[in-house]
Amino acid sequence: MPAAAAPAAQRPRPSVGQILSMPPQWLAMYDDFITKNAGQVSQIESALRSLTYIIPGRFRDAEIASESIHSFVQLLSLYHDNLLSRPVSQLPVPPPLRNAHARYTRFWSHKSKLYRRIAMVLQMVVYTELLCEMTAKRRGGERARWKVVVLIEGIKAACRLLLLRVTRSRPLVTPVLPEREAMPEDEGEQQQQQQKQEEEDEEDEEDGGDETRHESKARLPPHGLSAAMDVKRPHEREWKMPRTGMSLPSLPDPGDISSYLLGRVLSADDIKPAAKLLNRLQGASRAAEVLHVLAPLVYAVALARSGSKTSWAPWAVGLAVECAARQLRDTSLRTTALERDEWQRRGWAMAWWAMRGAFYHNVTAGVVGAVTRRMPGFVAGILDDYEYLWENYYFSTSA
Repeated sequence: MPAAAAPAAQRPRPSVGQILSMPPQWLAMYDDFITKNAGQVSQIESALRSLTYIIPGRFRDAEIASESIHSFVQLLSLYHDNLLSRPVSQLPVPPPLRNAHARYTRFWSHKSKLYRRIAMVLQMVVYTELLCEMTAKRRGGERARWKVVVLIEGIKAACRLLLLRVTRSRPLVTPVLPEREAMPEDEGEQQQQQQKQEEEDEEDEEDGGDETRHESKARLPPHGLSAAMDVKRPHEREWKMPRTGMSLPSLPDPGDISSYLLGRVLSADDIKPAAKLLNRLQGASRAAEVLHVLAPLVYAVALARSGSKTSWAPWAVGLAVECAARQLRDTSLRTTALERDEWQRRGWAMAWWAMRGAFYHNVTAGVVGAVTRRMPGFVAGILDDYEYLWENYYFSTSA
């Protein structure tokens, strides 16, 4: 036994430096995997988010488990967005963006490190705010919960005011960071796939002619059939110019030329510099933006001091501040597409006031209960589970 154990004892042990270098290596491998499998990663993230919608009410403390998974997936998605944006930003000529929000947020994220850091903090707070509220209520009760709610709203308001200053008094957009961009297609792989398909077609013609070729295509497995369908016909492919590296667009369908031309018409916003997609605020419009930023904080402080779910005073104060912000905003500052989209989004967000505070407990709760009783059992069960969140947590109805 000692003789057999001697070789094992003489094995070299990993050094401290090798042990410390392992986590960075794993992280680099993970980053490389995410970069090469962007489509699959998005599908997994969507599946995990869907899972969090059906967990509440299934077991004890299910709401905390569901929100923990949701917050983790959102933070992981934020990290993935950062990873997937690197290959696009490192291209000699980044692909043009027709989306005004993506152009604007990407411009400020690349121009100002302070903007990107503040925006990152704001997004992380938004993704974890409900989980923090649940944890505070579980450990410290209602008093601790309202302290955490006011603190989080204060942090969010401070971040938004700083972003307002960094962008030189331009309106805030939601979300403040650019959304995930599509990865550029690997032209080399696409050409290899097309060449391989052409070689297979030539072999089929040499072996048995048209009849054999049709039979072999009929015997293709599902994945082979989809791969064959992905290969575009010559007139549908983009041609990459060898000297400049730019691509010429594919030819349109002869029966749909009008739609093809309309889809390539440039608007005034398409040729504007990214910084000009939002007008600068001045005077009353700037005050309106500040009121819009402070409205959630004012409402949270009023609710914390009231201590009553059915009191109309906090709800009326918060809604009054939000309406004052909309009234003070100059109508001329809705001239660009991005401004109109943001203004419309804020208008739809006003509907959340029907799910908050005294209005929910005195009006909306009765309507939801009546609708729930007329719904099928499965749908009614889901509404009952979410009704618990709407009634007991502030951030569950936060816009």
